[in-house]
Amino acid sequence: MNIRCYASSGGVVLHDGRVLLVRKKERPEVRLPKGHIEPGESRAAAARREVAEETGYAHLEVLADLGSLEVEFEFNGERVRRNESFFLMALKDPTPQPRKAEEEARFEVFWADPEEAESLLTFESEREFLRRGLRRGIERVG
Repeated sequence: MNIRCYASSGGVVLHDGRVLLVRKKERPEVRLPKGHIEPGESRAAAARREVAEETGYAHLEVLADLGSLEVEFEFNGERVRRNESFFLMALKDPTPQPRKAEEEARFEVFWADPEEAESLLTFESEREFLRRGLRRGIERVG
């Protein structure tokens, strides 16, 4: 079986003690905002772009690199290996910008308390990045 490999990057965005999440409308999934890293794009730049595209929150400050994990899964009969990177982010401006129609159609954006967020997230890798982000966020504040 062929394995499709790619890299993605996203953000654990914290604001006023809450975590930014997206609910996929076409599948029953709750996720941290993330997406493909484009050729020539840095992991951090991809994370900022993907969070802004999916959520409308474009004024982001990257606070910490939360590292990477490799996940492997089957999707539509294809084996996929994805290197996922996440960054801890804060909003410099909490006013969302208008999103493209396709992003509006794909994602419902919402904020959740950290404990609720961890229980809502569909995938363990994203729960791990949330835990890393919360630990780093507490270190920055404390």
